[in-house]
Amino acid sequence: MDILFIHQNFPGQYKHLAPALAKAGHRCIALTLRVKEATTWNGVRVIPYAVKRGSGQNVHPWVVDFETKVVRAEACFAAARQLREQGFTPDIIVAHPGWGESMFLRDVWPSARIGLYQELYHRATWPHLNFDPEFEKGDPDAGLLRIRLKNLNNLVHLPVGDMGISPTEFQANTFPSPYREKISVIHDGIHTDQVVPNADAVLELPDGSKVTRNDEVITFVNRNLEPYRGYHIFMRALPQLLKERPNAQVLIVGGDEVSYGSSPPKGQTWKQIFIDEVRGKISTPNWSRVHFLGRIPYDQFLSLLQVSRVHVYLTYPFVLSWSLFEAMSVGAAIVASDTGPLHEAITPGKTGDLVDFFDGDALVAQVSALLDDPERRAAYGGAARDFVRSNYDLSTICLPRQMDWINRLAACKPGQIGE
Repeated sequence: MDILFIHQNFPGQYKHLAPALAKAGHRCIALTLRVKEATTWNGVRVIPYAVKRGSGQNVHPWVVDFETKVVRAEACFAAARQLREQGFTPDIIVAHPGWGESMFLRDVWPSARIGLYQELYHRATWPHLNFDPEFEKGDPDAGLLRIRLKNLNNLVHLPVGDMGISPTEFQANTFPSPYREKISVIHDGIHTDQVVPNADAVLELPDGSKVTRNDEVITFVNRNLEPYRGYHIFMRALPQLLKERPNAQVLIVGGDEVSYGSSPPKGQTWKQIFIDEVRGKISTPNWSRVHFLGRIPYDQFLSLLQVSRVHVYLTYPFVLSWSLFEAMSVGAAIVASDTGPLHEAITPGKTGDLVDFFDGDALVAQVSALLDDPERRAAYGGAARDFVRSNYDLSTICLPRQMDWINRLAACKPGQIGE
């Protein structure tokens, strides 16, 4: 088959699927903004497309996001037409619609089967909206309207896709009928034969010191340090946590940007805002045990998880992070927020503990209890690893299911979902 991948940051979620399809003998081409010149990656021909215009002036703030997506969709549409003129007609298009690129591909290739990565449909109801009132701004009624408009990209794409794929039930269940029935829940997959426990793991910290499994290490990981992932909750719990755990080293991973949710006040970062909020409550010796590592290479990230005695994971009702399953795969003891996405991964008292997202005292209590109970930590870690291997292993579970999804997509009749 001829297969076209569309992803702004290719390979993204197709890191394993695209090479597997190329290895199976399919001709695979990817359109992306990520590269500047055409190249070949793991058997996939990667072709760049360029955005040649910016956003317009004086656009209503509720539709700025959608306009950006239309600009990218137009650029991808032009690149797709050029491929068509060169004689390429894909049997299947596999696209992540999150940035808008795939919006007009049905217009270029009406007979192609299109499979979409359905990451999230924005719901204008609690807890999806107004989950954390601290960061809600302006008129709440207007917020309902804004979130509905945020779904414009989703709404345009829903009739475009013949089938969908979503990594978790929570994410898939945000989509309305009849589109939910078209979505298969298949996770991207975890390399559980590589993401493994390691009793000899060592992580060197920025100050030159090293931590191992012999140290009391608490870890907290975000792509970016921001409220959507509970950074503010964790930081506000730090003063008490450091007092109760005088030997603990706290390792915090994450960048200074914003991946989700609202931006901080101009010229500031969420990271520094909450450092400033709690720093006066923490003595200098205790603060010396808090280590901000920024974004680190993957091998260091694995070592960090492997030396962790307790890994804290907090999130709004939103997309579940790969890092959680990677922490579980190395056998870390998890304390996580009692929010919808976690209910698929953490069985309280078996694969970890859940605490109310907003309850910093409960978070400190659960982390401390686990640190004082090595047998329970070991039981949690073993059960967590078994759970990930049984449900999210890349080679035995997820990739075979993804390949089956591709075969089912190839067999479907294109263009039915919007009829």
